[in-house]
Amino acid sequence: MAVRELRYFGDPVLKTVADPVTRFDDTTKRLVDDLLDTVDLPGRAGLAAPQIGVALRAFSYRLDGTVGYVLNPEIVELAETIHDIDEGCLSVPELWYPVRRATYAVVRGVDLRQQPVTVEGDGVTAQCLQHEVDHLDGTLYLDRLATEQRRSALRDLRSRDWFRLH
Repeated sequence: MAVRELRYFGDPVLKTVADPVTRFDDTTKRLVDDLLDTVDLPGRAGLAAPQIGVALRAFSYRLDGTVGYVLNPEIVELAETIHDIDEGCLSVPELWYPVRRATYAVVRGVDLRQQPVTVEGDGVTAQCLQHEVDHLDGTLYLDRLATEQRRSALRDLRSRDWFRLH
């Protein structure tokens, strides 16, 4: 168990579609433990495996005092109601932009014992679920910005100390 180093915008793993988890062994347990340890720091709501350099369909969350994880998550329901909500990302630190997200979301997947897991919620929980599944599909929240906003965001990126090109 360890807090893992984050990957930042420009790292190719963040733009890669993650593979399904097919092995439910000690290696996967270590990944889950690392995801839980890494998300369980102040100011963090969610963390997808690609954000720590692992291209597998897994994410952890820390919402309303609950810390958990989902393997092979799929969004199975989204509200028809959409809103703009300010969003940031651990892999794009210091930058926040409004993103259009469904106001309610349901994610289903499995746990380490391959038992069904369902996580659902509205507001920040819905936003987190959509954001983390996006990561597993190789999508960053910046990809969801309107063209002008995206241009502005990419300009802002270049001025950040953490920014690096790959």
